[in-house]
Amino acid sequence: MQVGPYILHNRLAVAPMAGVTDRPFRQLCKALGAGYAVSEMTASDTRLWNTDKSRRRRDHDGEVEPIAVQIAGTEPVQMAEAARLNVAHGAQIIDINMGCPAKKVCNVAAGSALLRDEIKVAAILDAVVAAVDVPVTLKIRTGWDHAHRNAVRIARIAEAAGIQALAVHGRTRADLYNGAAEYETIAAVKAVISIPVIANGDIDTPEKAKRVLDRTGADAVMIGRAALGRPWIFREIDHYLQTGTKLPAPDLTEIREILTAHLGALHAFYGDRSGPRVARKHVGWYSETIPGGARLRAEVNVLDTPESQRDAVGRFFDRLEITTNSVPLDQRLAA
Repeated sequence: MQVGPYILHNRLAVAPMAGVTDRPFRQLCKALGAGYAVSEMTASDTRLWNTDKSRRRRDHDGEVEPIAVQIAGTEPVQMAEAARLNVAHGAQIIDINMGCPAKKVCNVAAGSALLRDEIKVAAILDAVVAAVDVPVTLKIRTGWDHAHRNAVRIARIAEAAGIQALAVHGRTRADLYNGAAEYETIAAVKAVISIPVIANGDIDTPEKAKRVLDRTGADAVMIGRAALGRPWIFREIDHYLQTGTKLPAPDLTEIREILTAHLGALHAFYGDRSGPRVARKHVGWYSETIPGGARLRAEVNVLDTPESQRDAVGRFFDRLEITTNSVPLDQRLAA
């Protein structure tokens, strides 16, 4: 798939997730097979940028290109300025958030709330595209609710404005993350525009990724929650799409290596105080893929230094009788 001048090496994207898709997570997913990753959203109001959290969200040091930064807001002029400043900080693609269903975002008429105002959608897209000389992309939902699925109209507005790729989550804002994603609307979007379309929502296995691509005609799929604690899902899907065969699940030795490296990256990125707090949620997600992982989660959740967390992870895996690592994890879990 191609976004502007950037040719991605596969059809797999990491979804932007607030509080998750920081630089360490994006780098890890790209190393494990993702062809593209979009940062967690940055507020368009630059008055909110002078915090450690905001500065970290604009930190792309050492990140594999292309660097895609998502912005969220409601005012065209403000969104355009945010896009310009992010490009000045290294963004190579600007992504506009019109898909977030969170109340704190929608209550200020941002995120997926914008789908109710197609005139404002057009104004924002026009302003941002005109403001920067890098590709601008857009992420949306299928509509505000089931009675107002307007993704096809939004898609046409986006293409006319010069948007160069469109990601569609197969739920409305009213759905939040409940129920099953639907893909008929994504297929309808793909049928009416010529820019790349990325399908998002409930894609959690290689087989599901293939079915969604076939069903929608989308150019790529975007993975979000299914990558939490399981970032190797990208290489599994990529391998399946290329060969039609499934890779074996990672063994415990590799999971240990991935988790340990991820912890180290989080501790370095956030520092000794905040790093362990951020790391806890990631350990919680990894623990769901590991035999006896609840014990690891309980131990790490009360530790507040990088050293103690790393030591706890090491002790946990040492107790797992690593001598049988050659057996794939799925077989160990079934045993």
